[in-house]
Amino acid sequence: MDDAFRALADPSRRQLLDRLNERNGQTLRELCAGLGTTRQAVSKHLSVLEAAHLVTTRWRGREKLHFLDAAPINAIADRWLSRYDRQRAAALADLTTALEREPMESPTFVYTTYVTTTAQQLWAALTEPAFTRRYWGGVALVSDWQVGSPVLWQDAPGDEPRDLGQRVLVAEPYRRLSYSWHGFQPEHAAHFGWSAEELAARLGERQSKVTFEIEPHGTAAVRLTVIHEDFSPDSEMHRAISGQLDGSGGWPVLLASLKTLVETGEPMPEPTQAG
Repeated sequence: MDDAFRALADPSRRQLLDRLNERNGQTLRELCAGLGTTRQAVSKHLSVLEAAHLVTTRWRGREKLHFLDAAPINAIADRWLSRYDRQRAAALADLTTALEREPMESPTFVYTTYVTTTAQQLWAALTEPAFTRRYWGGVALVSDWQVGSPVLWQDAPGDEPRDLGQRVLVAEPYRRLSYSWHGFQPEHAAHFGWSAEELAARLGERQSKVTFEIEPHGTAAVRLTVIHEDFSPDSEMHRAISGQLDGSGGWPVLLASLKTLVETGEPMPEPTQAG
């Protein structure tokens, strides 16, 4: 948390985070454009932000892309804001965002966390029903995890698994897992209080995909990066999985529960589904 405060103290670094908040996944060249500072200075600022876990990166071919990672900021809010106060603050922020923002072309969600475990154990937590049920709010993900196979949802032990249209896209054990993401379901309308018309409008969103990248970190931990992308412009699903919808929790809460489960043997109480 101290690293995050030090990183946020500099106005130039806050400006870089603002630019990533407006459009995630920018290269160094794109971030330098219009800033009136040297490429070397921007690169140093990004290194500080990355060390503070406020920015995470991934390679696309020869290009290094930079993404805002909200985990440290969420930790700050959790420390000093009660759940009630945080909900009020979020409501005001959502109102301001709704009034000021331009529709996002194709938003991308990137989240990095560090888990004290092995790559093998983390892979099991992502793919084995006995694990997923414990941090997915009682839902088990069922698949043979072969490319092209369905990823089924089992609501309770003994229930027939449901096919929501999710398919395995990449499966490289202990390194990388990717699958297509479901659309909204009737239970989402009940959970979020949507009318039939509101649900119907959201059913038109295109299918997105989620990718889990696992990398060793030191001798006793792994770095888990979750990339959720290919959303429709101004996507409501993107807001749900990133935790921007009231009551959604999204990936930040689910991944915190996953981390707690793997490290302690028990998930966080009452985990919330990502979408």
